[in-house]
Amino acid sequence: MADTAKKLPPIEQLRGRQLGRILIKMGKIRRAEVLEALEVQKQQRGPIGSILVQLGHIAEEDLQLALGAQVGMEAVDLDDMDVPAEVIDLLTDQVATTYKVIPIDYDAGRHELSVALGSPDNFQATDDLQTLMGFAIKGFVANPEAITRALDRYYPEEAQDSIQGLIEEIGADESLAELTARGDSIDLDELKEMAEANPVKKLLNLVLLQAIREKASDIHFEPFADEFKMRYRVDGVLYEMVPPPKYIAVPIASRIKVMANLDIAERRLPQDGRIELMVSGNQVDIRVSVLPTMFGESVVLRVLDRANVSLDLDRVGMRDDDLAAFRILIKKPNGIIINTGPTGCGKTTTLYAALSELNTPETKILTSEDPVEYDIDGLIQCQIRPDIGLTFARCLRSFLRQDPDIILVGEVRDLETAEIAVQASLTGHLVFTTLHTNDAPSAIARLLDLGLEPFLITATLEAIVAQRLVRRICKNCKAEFEPTDEQMMELGLRKHDIGDRTLYYGKGCDYCNNTGYRGRLGIYEIMTLDDPMRDLIMRHASSNILRAEAIKRGMRPLRDSGLLAIYDGITTIEEVVRETIVEE
Repeated sequence: MADTAKKLPPIEQLRGRQLGRILIKMGKIRRAEVLEALEVQKQQRGPIGSILVQLGHIAEEDLQLALGAQVGMEAVDLDDMDVPAEVIDLLTDQVATTYKVIPIDYDAGRHELSVALGSPDNFQATDDLQTLMGFAIKGFVANPEAITRALDRYYPEEAQDSIQGLIEEIGADESLAELTARGDSIDLDELKEMAEANPVKKLLNLVLLQAIREKASDIHFEPFADEFKMRYRVDGVLYEMVPPPKYIAVPIASRIKVMANLDIAERRLPQDGRIELMVSGNQVDIRVSVLPTMFGESVVLRVLDRANVSLDLDRVGMRDDDLAAFRILIKKPNGIIINTGPTGCGKTTTLYAALSELNTPETKILTSEDPVEYDIDGLIQCQIRPDIGLTFARCLRSFLRQDPDIILVGEVRDLETAEIAVQASLTGHLVFTTLHTNDAPSAIARLLDLGLEPFLITATLEAIVAQRLVRRICKNCKAEFEPTDEQMMELGLRKHDIGDRTLYYGKGCDYCNNTGYRGRLGIYEIMTLDDPMRDLIMRHASSNILRAEAIKRGMRPLRDSGLLAIYDGITTIEEVVRETIVEE
C-alpha cells in the first residue's frame, strides 16, 4: 500500500463519517478550523470541503483523499507504485485518458480491476468501465496530478494504441480464430468467452471512443462473405475504418449484446437495445440494432451525444425571416405543424428545438416517439411499443385525457393517427408531427392519400416545414474558389447570377479529417396555409400548383435556401446539389 494511504487511519474508521471529522482524524485540521468553516458556510453556502480549501486550512489533495475515505475508497500513491505491464494493458490509452484512470491491480479469480481515480465522486467512470470492459471495478483515490503523471508514464503518446495495432493483436490471437472457425456451432459458454476476450473489448472500446470523439452519428459493423467491415457516419457521410479479420464478427456482436443486455444466444432474430455512457463529462446514449443477415449479424450503433446536438432554434440553420415566421407558428394556441423530409434530415432535432423553446412551467408538453432519442426535463415522453399494441394512435388517444397544451406525435403513419391528431388540434391543442415526403407541398398529397378529408386538413393544418441537412465548410481550411460552368449549370445558374459574390470550399485539414467539412446545418422551406392555399387544397389542386402558389405567396424553396447558404460561404455547391432538386 502507498505511503499516502499509510498515513490515514483504517478506512473503516472513516467511511460514512462527516467530512470535518474525517479531516480531523487524518490530522489535517483542528476542530476550531472546522467550526470556522461552518460559520463561513452559513454566510456563503457551498460544500464545507471547498470552504476549507478557500480558507487555506487544507490542500485540494487532502480534500480528495477525505472525500474518497468518506465513500470507502482507500488512497494510493501512484508515484510510489510500479504497475505491472499486463495490468496496464487491460485498458487502452484512449479509455485511460478519456476517463482519467490508472489500472493498478487485477484479480483474475474475481474478475475485478482496481483503478485509481483523481476524483472520488467520479462514479460514472467506474460504471462506464464496468460496461465497456465487463470487469467488476474497485476504485481507489489518488492525487489528480499523480494521475496525470502516471498517464504520461504508462500511456506515452508515441505508444498509443491504434485500431491498426489492435487488429494486428487480434490477428495473432489463435484462440479467437479457433472459436469462430466453427460458425453456427458455437455454444453459449464459448460465446461468453469470446465476448470477454480482452482484444475484442479493447477494439470495440477504441472504435466507440474514436467515433464519439469525431462526432459520428452511427457506427456500422457489417459481415460479408469474405470480409468484416467497420464504418462510421460523420455529417451524413459514411467512412470506412481499417477492416479487422472476418472471424472477429461474432465476438464483436456478442460483446455489444453483453453491453446492451441483449440475448447473446439469439442469433436468428433482430434485437434492439441501449448502452449509456458518460464520456468526457457528456451523457452519450447508444442505441443498438442487431440484424441477422446471410453472413452473420449486422450491428448498427446510433450515437446520441447531447453535446453534439444543439436543441436551440437559433442554431439549427434557419434564416432570420424563416425563424421569425416559425416562431410565430409554434406560439399558436392550436393547429397542426408538420415537419417533413427523408430519414436523417434533422426533423426530430428541429422539433425538439421548438419544444425546448416552448418548455415552460406553465405548459404541459407530451411526446410519443419511436424511439425517444433525447430525455428532456419538463417533457412527458412516451416510447412507442408496436409489439404490445402501444402505437402512435393509441398513445395519442390517451394523451387527450392527460390535459396537455402541446403534443408531439413522432410520425403520422396511418389514417387513425392522422384523425386523432386532427381531433386533438380541433379541441385546442398544438400538435407537432413528421411525415416522410420530399418537399412541403407533397405533404398535402400524402395526407389525402392516407384518407384524410380535405376539409379536416384545411381546418387544422397551420404550416408544413420541409428540411434537409448540408455539411458546413470547415472554418479551419476554408478557401475561396471560382466555380466552373458545369458546377453552375448543376444549380441552374449563370455567371451574372453570382455577380461579385465570393464562393468557398474546404481544402481539407486535420481538424476536419481532410474532408473540407465540419458539422451540418439545416436548409428549410416553410409553407404556411392561408385562405387562398386552403381553397386550392379543397379543390384537390396538384402538388405542383400548390408549390407555385406557395412560392408566389413567399415560400423560399429548399434549393433557394441552399443557394443563400452558398452565397453566405457556409456550404458548397456540391452539398446543395446533392440534397435538393432544381425547380421546374
